[in-house]
Amino acid sequence: MKKIFLIASILLITFQVNAQKKFDTLPPYLKVPYIPPFKINQPNNLIYTKDSLPKNRPVVIMYFSPDCGHCQIQTQDILDSMKYFEKVQFVLVAYKKLDELKDFAEKYKLANYKNIRIGRDAKYFIPSFYQVKITPFIAVYNKKGEFLKAFTHGMKISELKEIL
Repeated sequence: MKKIFLIASILLITFQVNAQKKFDTLPPYLKVPYIPPFKINQPNNLIYTKDSLPKNRPVVIMYFSPDCGHCQIQTQDILDSMKYFEKVQFVLVAYKKLDELKDFAEKYKLANYKNIRIGRDAKYFIPSFYQVKITPFIAVYNKKGEFLKAFTHGMKISELKEIL
């Protein structure tokens, strides 16, 4: 009887340790499924944060690099489909220098879109929070700020329309 109790205790402890390890390997955005407290420097030298987001609107955070071909295509796809996303707030975040972001914003005429903000994450918070491995990385949140889905290799516009 003592042997059975001992074996059961060891198994229970083993399962608990493994469950904890699995949770610990999850990226932060899955542990805390809400819009993170980001802070980006915009090309116009203004700061944009989570608190700057409009209330009751879905949010799409895209971590990208201005010189990434896939990121450029993804941005153009979003802009070409903007009629479907007028009530969605887009936050484009990169680590590159502000001059590069300014050039990117001018190339795609992002200033023409009130629902797009672009900025530099100087503290590298966003790629750490999402554990970004490849750009573009896209995280989608509903109007309550709750996490809906992450696209780790870019997304198809049809997928974004479907979840929003």
